[in-house]
Amino acid sequence: MKSFIEVAPDSHFPIQNLPFGIFKPGQGAARVGVAIGDFVLDLSVLEELGHFQTPEFQERRVFAESALNPFLALGRPAWRKTREIMQRLLDAENPALRDDAALRARVFHAQKDVTMQLPARIGDYTDFYSSYHHAHNVGTMLRGPENALMPNWKWLPVAYHGRASSIVVSGADVRRPHGQIKPPEAAAPIFGPSRSFDYELETAFFIGPGNALGEPIPIDRAADHIFGLVLMNDWSARGVQAWEYQPLGPFLAKNFCTSISPWVVTLDALEPFRKPLPPQDPEPLPYLRATNNFTYDIQLQARLQTASMTTPHVITRTNFQNLYWSIAQQLAHHTVNGCNLQPGDLLASGTISGATEESRGCMLELTWRGANPLTLPNGETRKWLDDGDSLTITGWAEGDGYRVGFGEVTGRVLPAL
Repeated sequence: MKSFIEVAPDSHFPIQNLPFGIFKPGQGAARVGVAIGDFVLDLSVLEELGHFQTPEFQERRVFAESALNPFLALGRPAWRKTREIMQRLLDAENPALRDDAALRARVFHAQKDVTMQLPARIGDYTDFYSSYHHAHNVGTMLRGPENALMPNWKWLPVAYHGRASSIVVSGADVRRPHGQIKPPEAAAPIFGPSRSFDYELETAFFIGPGNALGEPIPIDRAADHIFGLVLMNDWSARGVQAWEYQPLGPFLAKNFCTSISPWVVTLDALEPFRKPLPPQDPEPLPYLRATNNFTYDIQLQARLQTASMTTPHVITRTNFQNLYWSIAQQLAHHTVNGCNLQPGDLLASGTISGATEESRGCMLELTWRGANPLTLPNGETRKWLDDGDSLTITGWAEGDGYRVGFGEVTGRVLPAL
């Protein structure tokens, strides 16, 4: 496939991708768009002109909305029909849009001229803890290598419920939070700004159709409920986390801000990069066993740029395949007790780390709790993120002469109030 829109070979948004997002042009309301090269294709205009009057849409208008939720609720048949229509309209051999200058002026917006919004109204947000190497590294720091993993870790996808209201879109600054911290030598906790401020390189997926309360989603039907993936940075206050997390897990250390990328890459776009999930030992319980469980070959990077640096420096190189638990297993486990998911809910992977030092997905691991500071190209060192630091996560799957990418999620650390 080739689009009549010029797309660079290293662009994240060729015709093979077509991720969905919510954009706001200079004039007018926010609405649904699709990324193609350096442009946004305005689906609300195409919808107005009747391009989506098909049975899959159930006579509903969904693309003039300021969130993807109504579209997500329609399910995979509508998602696939939309992708088919867009690829046909954007095809280099199709003159319908290519040769209609007036229509092109209405439906295409330069990405640099629009403001991206959160893709959906996120009702609920769950963060898993699904990377073996991340869990093992953190457990080793806290309990030693012989007790690194808790007894349940290889039996179920561990998770906690996060805070949906503080999820922000890429580009938003993050304020260093305050909280209770108990230094090892102190007899009592102190209150103040978090000094051990961290990023977490993650991905997350949006729920499409949900399930009724009390009715689990079987693992072999999980993919029908997953619309697509985004990048995530789950900012973390490590000192606060160390003091508060027992016995119920993260709270103030995590709920102050979580950043996601604006473009949602669909499972259909990722299909060429699907890989079998490696065997799990012990074998999961039956409700977590899929007929053909899968993961994806997605390269992921984190880049740090301090206030005095002119260009960012890559500090993490990892891969989505470093997740032990699959997205299908995460979804099946989330609903096995009858928990009802809804369109727009967000389920995150947890920090994605690999076996090598450069593939560690957070400062906690990269500096081994501050014991081994990072040295940056300009000579600066970091144990944790400083005020003024910008952290960017990006990711892509490499095809034959093209990339299916996510763009990026970026944020800058502001001083505590």
